[in-house]
Amino acid sequence: MNALKTLNPYFWKHRMLLFWGVLFIIASNFFHIFKVQFVGDSVDQLTENTTLGFNKKVLMNVGIIVASSLLTGFFTFMMRQTIIVASRKIEYELKNKIYNHYQELSLTDYKKTTIGDLMNRLSEDVVAVRMYLGPGIMYVANLLVLLTVTGIYMLKTDTSMTLWSLLPLPILSFMIYKVSSVINKKSKIMQKSQSAISTFVQDSFSGIRVVKFFAKEKYIEKNYGIKVNDYQQKALDLARTEAYFFTIILFVVGMLNVTILYIGGQKYIKGELSVGKIADFFMYINILIFPFSMVGWVTSVNQRAAASMSRINEFLDKKSEITNTNHNIYPIKGDIEFRNVSYTYPNTGIKALNNLSFSVKAGESLAIMGKTGSGKSTVALLLCRLIDPTEGEILVDGKNLKEHNLENYRKHIGYIPQESYLFSDTIENNIGFALEKPDLAKVTEYAKKADVHKNIVEFKNQYQTMVGERGVMLSGGQKQRICIARALIKDPEILIFDDSLSALDTETEENILQNIEKDLKTSTSIIITHRESSAKRADKIIDLTELQVSHTS
Repeated sequence: MNALKTLNPYFWKHRMLLFWGVLFIIASNFFHIFKVQFVGDSVDQLTENTTLGFNKKVLMNVGIIVASSLLTGFFTFMMRQTIIVASRKIEYELKNKIYNHYQELSLTDYKKTTIGDLMNRLSEDVVAVRMYLGPGIMYVANLLVLLTVTGIYMLKTDTSMTLWSLLPLPILSFMIYKVSSVINKKSKIMQKSQSAISTFVQDSFSGIRVVKFFAKEKYIEKNYGIKVNDYQQKALDLARTEAYFFTIILFVVGMLNVTILYIGGQKYIKGELSVGKIADFFMYINILIFPFSMVGWVTSVNQRAAASMSRINEFLDKKSEITNTNHNIYPIKGDIEFRNVSYTYPNTGIKALNNLSFSVKAGESLAIMGKTGSGKSTVALLLCRLIDPTEGEILVDGKNLKEHNLENYRKHIGYIPQESYLFSDTIENNIGFALEKPDLAKVTEYAKKADVHKNIVEFKNQYQTMVGERGVMLSGGQKQRICIARALIKDPEILIFDDSLSALDTETEENILQNIEKDLKTSTSIIITHRESSAKRADKIIDLTELQVSHTS
């Protein structure tokens, strides 16, 4: 449970809500138990007075029972409005903390994990922790208060009956705990099976064109059926186990009622206990059954929360190797220099760059060419400081890139990645992503520069067209040109094309290069390409393949 200690600051922050929650628990349970004695008293009154007619004492008892029930309901509502609300607030803050930490992680960290794992920590793991924060704490506090208040009333009524009545309840909790542990394990197995279905369906629909091209619908359907069948078996297995949960509760309730009836009957025959007091015990025990049955459930919930919090802490404890130590705001001219830069990918051990040196003055353009795997895209990642060099240093405006204000520096970069990525949003919002507030006139201007405006106006909703997930509604060339417009709209001092003209025909490529000729002259341009047509306008050209060969020799 050590992992859950990291939640202590959140408890302290919301201490007033939790404090009021405990007070409401006490008040709710007091009135819940307080009314029971008046039920028994009414039974005794009616037993003693068998004549028909108005019974003032019973009527008063009914009034007290109704009033107590209303107060119990009110304080229970307030209890949930404090403790559960506190748990929701902590859940909200924890999700924000995790999400913000995700944004701080480096590209290398993202390559070491899967998107599904990241999503699970943000959703399922946080929900498991919230169950501990809300119901977990509430049910335990409720049981402790309820047991204390009920125990006092029961002991005042009859000590031996109290001991016999309470004795099976810890056994019930232990049995429920065991069943809950099995349920949790089987729930995880079922969830894993459900995740496999989700992943399979997502892959099938993402690659629906490939499925149709190869006429593999029957094959996909068969595999889907196997996975659904597996899920059905696991779901039924879980349902059978859950059935034991309620069976155990009903069995123990029945045994307790029989015990109270037998012992209470014996005491009634001896004249030691009235019918009303026996009725009180029936109500006390039935009130305690549910909270005691929840102890086992809460224990397994807390165990799951501890495991989930451990997974969350594992990620929160990760520190990105890309750190920002400078927070000053200043202009960037765009002078770039690589000094003996080498980079080895930590996850594969592949040395992408070896002792690379070059310099580009502000306003100049450099074309970087080379075969696949020669390290062209690595140069782009290094320039954007998504990764840091293993050896050597990168200077921007004569200053080591590590010493620059990272956020300020990236605001002066326009980056067009090799793999065109669009958000599931409108075309206007995708092009205007770099702006605080997209302006249609400016968006249109840069769409024209990227030679994509003529395609956009042909769409039914033009710039309000939803591009779909990852831009699935558009062609590869259209996506790439929208990405170019998105980078240009920033008016960046440093413009990086990471082989981003490859999906375009030579005519479209030429049109774009002509349209942005002025932009290229006012910014430092790094054009990563394998096409000579893209490199011919550059002031300088580097062939990384030849450099690697010369280094090797």
